[in-house]
Amino acid sequence: MTDTLMLVLACASGAVLGAVFFGGLWWTVRTGVSSRHPARLFLGSLLARMGIALAGFYVVSRGHWERLLLCLVGFIIARFVVMRLTRTSDGHAAPAQGAHHAP
Repeated sequence: MTDTLMLVLACASGAVLGAVFFGGLWWTVRTGVSSRHPARLFLGSLLARMGIALAGFYVVSRGHWERLLLCLVGFIIARFVVMRLTRTSDGHAAPAQGAHHAP
């Protein structure tokens, strides 16, 4: 494959890794509020998300700093996309299921 195609694929791979990482974080926070064992959920989610992200960065980069940089750019872009998709119409973050607010 050409170098340009590899760089585009590295950026796209970073976006997928970011979507998994930040989408998983969003799911964890929404689920953790009503979980019986939130510490286990948060710790397990953190380890899984970090493991997937780090392994993905390692595989994508293959020793090339350019691929690693573009993978990071895609990862950061995915952060903004997930933040945008998880907002409500009034501009605030979507409330967690089962969350109870004080009167």
